Amino acid sequence: MNYNLPNLLTLLRLALIPVFVLVFYLPFGWAHVAVTAIFGIAAITDWLDGYLARRWGETSAFGAFLDPVADKLMVAVALVLLIERVPVVGMPGVLMAIPAAVIIGREITISALREWMAEIGERARVAVSVIGKIKTTAQMIAILLLLYREPIAGFPTAIVGVICLYIAAILTLWSMILYLRAAWPLLVKSETDSSS
Repeated sequence: MNYNLPNLLTLLRLALIPVFVLVFYLPFGWAHVAVTAIFGIAAITDWLDGYLARRWGETSAFGAFLDPVADKLMVAVALVLLIERVPVVGMPGVLMAIPAAVIIGREITISALREWMAEIGERARVAVSVIGKIKTTAQMIAILLLLYREPIAGFPTAIVGVICLYIAAILTLWSMILYLRAAWPLLVKSETDSSS
């Protein structure tokens, strides 16, 4: 493994996951601020490691594999924890569970699709799109707001966080449809070839 800075930032993001879970459950008034900061650091390292790898020409197979794994694990863990502790008073848990299930389900589906496309040499057809990047931004903002959850100068942090999470879920479905449409001709062709 190449221990360059981008890869070390990715490893840091993985190492932050158990810390994130531990701090989430701390019974202190400042825990929500600390857990928001930890997730914020993880989000910054997500952007920074990719930027530095491209800028310094330090991309590697290890980084290309581990970076999306670290991102998806952190987001999935955050969403599961947020479902357990719904931040909006009186809001049914299902309202958090639906977008979380959509986001996690999409990540599993697209990861499997990318793996299969890579096996047949067509990985470029399901490369990250602009919509995927917008979805990721909305998702990160939503999770940060929901983790913090306390109103800021009258700003309804948790409610806006839920709205952003639904926007992210809608963009998630949209980007998944685009990826599946791009891969569909190959999926159909593969099915036809295997049955003949």
